[in-house]
Formats: sequence, structure tokens, C-alpha cells
Amino acid sequence: MNGKRMPRWPLALIGAPAAVAVWSGWVSLAGLCGFGVVHPLPGIAGSFTINTAITLPVGVEAYAAFALGAWLRPGTPDRARRFAKFSAIGSLTLGTLGQVAYHLLAAAHATRAPWPVVVLVSSLPVAVLGLASGLAHLLREADEDVPAVVTTPAPAATDGTVSDVPVDVPGGVPADVPEIALVDVPVDEVPTPPVTLPRTVPAKRAPRRPTAGKPKSPERIFAAELAAGTVPSLRAVKDRMHVGTDRARIIRDQLAAMLELPEAA
Repeated sequence: MNGKRMPRWPLALIGAPAAVAVWSGWVSLAGLCGFGVVHPLPGIAGSFTINTAITLPVGVEAYAAFALGAWLRPGTPDRARRFAKFSAIGSLTLGTLGQVAYHLLAAAHATRAPWPVVVLVSSLPVAVLGLASGLAHLLREADEDVPAVVTTPAPAATDGTVSDVPVDVPGGVPADVPEIALVDVPVDEVPTPPVTLPRTVPAKRAPRRPTAGKPKSPERIFAAELAAGTVPSLRAVKDRMHVGTDRARIIRDQLAAMLELPEAA
């Protein structure tokens, strides 16, 4: 097979004569069993009539096709597939028996069917309704039975950080996890793996944040020193400006330039 799908038009060629034979057989058998023209809406639409003989081919054969499709469809749950399998085989068997019964009665030139045939045929619409409702319920229940998706954190990375990307696993457990066989091993024969202590990385010191509000300029903070003609010390700049050593040197140089004083050592 080269992967090319088979055409489906032969099914229409095969099904057309089968449908004619099955339809005529069921309708004729229903007529021998007492099915006929009725007025389903008396007092509402008295002129409206329907021949109840069509209920047999429509109900029995349509359900057989429906159950057969549910049985052979990929992905059907086991419970629904088992129900569809036996009911499809049963419907096809009843359809075969109905055709056989009609042709035997027609060959015998019978004008009405015997009572066992009447009892069986008259029970078919109700039986088909129950089977179709049960199969539809099982199929819908299977479609709604969706496994929950549990979000688990990703494994730790090699640099000691944990990824924040979620991993979606149906049910929380991977389906392809192999089973681990336990083997009894003496304790003294079990090798002791080397213990590797994790490397601890010291946490970085958080930078100092400026005070709330609009930050003040160095000229305003050290206005008193500048008015006195002095340059503040490096420690004073660091403490009052909340900056590091490098930044404090730059600020101190700027203040010294404003006073046109040489940079202190």
C-alpha cells in the first residue's frame, strides 16, 4: 500500500440495490404484521396520514449503521465500543432474520404473519430506541471524560536556578514512565556514591535605594560645607548620598571643582 486512500464511490453502488431490497422487505413484512396507514394527529390535522411500515427499515437499519460506525471508529472508549459491537451485530442479525421471514411468508403466499413474528417485529422500534439512546449516552459520556491537566514546575537547571516555564502533564504523571524492578542487594555490596555538596553562591547585596521624593543634588546636600569653603570627606559623601566609593569620588571631585580647590588625597 502506498498510502493512497481507497475510493468510497463503490459503497454507493453496493448500497443502492441493498437499500431497495431491505426497504421493500421491511415495509412488506410490516404490512403482514399489522403496520399500516394511521392518522397521528387526530383533531389537529385529521387529513395528515403516515404509513408506520417505514419505521422498521428506518429504525433498525439506521441504528445498525450508527452502531457499526461507533464500533469501528478509532478512539471509541472500551465501554462504548463493546456496547456498539454487540448491538451492531444484533441489529444486523435481526435485519437478516426480518428479510428471511418476509421472503418465506411471500413464498408461502401468506396474507398475515404468525404471531411470534408479529411480536418480534412490533417490539423492534422500542428496542432500537433504547439501544440508540444508550449508545449515544455512552459516547457523550466518553467525550466529556477529559483527563485533568496538572501544571508541574520544570526541573532545576544546571546553574542552580529553577525554570518558571510550566510543564503540562495529563493527570500529573507521564504516561511513558517505565516501571522499575526492585532487586534485593546486600547492604555491604551496595557502592556508596561520592557526596558532592552543592556550591553556594552568596547573594548579592541589594543596592541602596534613594529616599522617597525628588532626590537632592550634591550642591544642596553639602551647601553648608561649600559655604564654609570646605570639601566634604569621602565617607560623608558616601553616607549622605547613599552611593558607592567610585560614585562618591566623582561627586567629591565635582564639589572640589566648584570651589576651585585641588583634589584632596
